[in-house]
Order: sequence, then structure tokens, then C-alpha cells
Amino acid sequence: MGLDHPKQYHHLCGVPILIHSVRAFTAASCVDMVVVVVPGERLESTISLFKEYGLLSHGLKVVSGGRRRQDSVKAGLDALGQDVEIVLVHDGARPLVTEELIVRCCTAAASHGAAIAAVPVKDTLKRAGADGSVLGTVDRENLWQAQTPQAAVVSVLRDAYQAAGERDVTDEASLLELAGVTVHLVEGSETNIKITRPDDLLIAEKIMEKSDSAGPASVRIGHGYDAHCFAPDRDLVLGGVKIPFEMGLAGHSDADVLTHALCDAILGGLGLGDIGAHFPDSDKSFAGIYSISLLEDVVAMAAKRGLLVSNADITVICQSPKLAPFTAEMKTLLAAACGVGVERINVKATTTEKMGFTGRMEGISCHAVVLLEQKRIQ
Repeated sequence: MGLDHPKQYHHLCGVPILIHSVRAFTAASCVDMVVVVVPGERLESTISLFKEYGLLSHGLKVVSGGRRRQDSVKAGLDALGQDVEIVLVHDGARPLVTEELIVRCCTAAASHGAAIAAVPVKDTLKRAGADGSVLGTVDRENLWQAQTPQAAVVSVLRDAYQAAGERDVTDEASLLELAGVTVHLVEGSETNIKITRPDDLLIAEKIMEKSDSAGPASVRIGHGYDAHCFAPDRDLVLGGVKIPFEMGLAGHSDADVLTHALCDAILGGLGLGDIGAHFPDSDKSFAGIYSISLLEDVVAMAAKRGLLVSNADITVICQSPKLAPFTAEMKTLLAAACGVGVERINVKATTTEKMGFTGRMEGISCHAVVLLEQKRIQ
């Protein structure tokens, strides 16, 4: 793949490949627990990744693997509870596995003792010499291309490990075959591809785009609202800009009502509550903080979930002061924090014709609407 990190952590449609793969199993009706086996040096970072995507609540375990595939699978097998009857082994680099295929493999293993997802070989196969010349054509009749999940009764797989000793195997089916266990074929899917080469990312993305059930929505809309009352001896900060005025706004931070509304809009689009949940006024570290910094943190939360700000429309409601001279600078600061061009941020101000609390000069309120779009392959 030419990456500086394991491909399972590479992003596909804005989400790590491993997250796609694990989500399929946590959602499957026949699966009670999931064990993810990773390199030892990535144990803590992977646990943090699953926590970020809300997967640890599904009873998920993360354990360190070994030098060979079979060593890693054995580590996962040892982490299972004693009451587990069927185990399925799946490649973390197969993010398009479906619940339907998982269930069929599980059912077949329960009936036959062991099963493997596979697809019939459809291309003509050539046997090549060391110099790259064709030595002959392989008869593809009755040939199948192995996929995962590969499933077995737990006791059968454990016995196979005992029988194999230290012999190297390429997959669990090979291990079971060495132990004399008959493995049942379950027809897999051409879309259940393994991410092996860069082109596989492009193919997987196209498949996901066409799937109604693939990951989060590619477009999300969020709305935010905030209001602060005027207070003496405070700077008036809106959209990151200090506005010359005799009063500021009351608040734990800099009380930037405009930026707070935008933060809430982004959090709303993410389904992550509001700004108070993430930056509570009970936390002294946020006292007087420049709210553009909070906006940068919220945008980073979106990016981690594979979503980017596409555009935002913001309306400030205040009787005074006049904000038109400052909106261009606001847009520049907000666009930089959101990582977008200034043309994607709109800021406008209006009055209520002296009606309501803003009309009576008691404070300022703000509405923000934001569009979030899914990141493309990184």
C-alpha cells in the first residue's frame, strides 16, 4: 500500500478501515462479543480509537497479537469467554463484509463444525515460471477463492491448533484441514474485498457510496443557537473579533455568542450534544478562553469522524452595535478555524426592530446553520 502505518488504520470514506470492519460484527445479530487483535505497540491507540467511535460499549476487547497470523488468531481465541460456542475470524482489512454473510458463516459452522466464506474462481489461471513465462493453464473447475469470515466451533479450532503444533498456515481453514476437519464452503461476495493495493480503496469507496447501509450519512446538517446578556467591564467579542462597544457579553469564556452558535451547529450535525457538554463552565481551564480555539477543537472532532465543514450561514441578532464593518474579518477568522475558504462562511446581522430582549439591548443572540460533508479517501 506504500503507507507509513498499517492499512487497517487508513481512512476509507473518512473512517478507519478497521472501524468499518468491526462495526459489521458489533451490529450482527449472531455476535455476542468481538476481540480485535493488533500489534502490541498499537494496543493503547486502538483502544482510544474504538472509544472515540463509541465501540467499547459493545463488550469489545483489544489484545496484542503475535509474529504470525496464526499466533494472533490464537491470542484472540485465548481471550474468548468459556461459554463461546462459535468463533469467526475476520481480516481487519475487509471492511465491506455484510451481516448477512456473517450470519451465514456462523450458521454453517454450527451445522458442519467449520465453514469459510469463499467465491468461485472466475478468471483463467496461469502457472508461471521463475522467469515470468507461462508454464500452463490451471483448471479452475471446483476452485474457490478464500475470504473471511472463517468460522468454527471453538473446541474444533482449539483442537486444530493443538494438532498443528508450530507448522505455518495461511488461514484458519488451512489449520483445520491439517487437523483433518472438513470445512464447509459458504458463498461469499465479490464486494467482500480485502484492501491490499491502492486501487482497492477506490473500489471500496464506490461500493460504499452505492450502499444504503454503509457508514454514516455523507451529508449532515446542524443548527446552533446561543444568547448572552450584556455585561459591563467586558470586551465584546463576536466571530473572534473584538468589537468597540461600551459593553461586552457575560459568560465563562470570552462569551463569543456567534462562535458558540457555530460550534453548537457543528456538534448538532455530529449528534454530539452542545458546547456546554464538551467545554463546561465548571471547568476553570475554559475561563476567558478565546472561543475560536473551541471552534478549532469542534472542527477536529468532526474531522475524526470523517466529516468536514462544507459551508455555514450565521445570523447575529442585536440592536447595537452595527456589525457590518466587522463581518469580513469575522469570516476570515471563522473560515480559517473551519479549514475552508472564506466564501464558504456567511455572516449577517439583523435587529428585531427593538422588540424582545435583543431589541431592549439586554443582550445578543445568534443562529447558525452548517453543512457537514464526508471526507474522501485520504
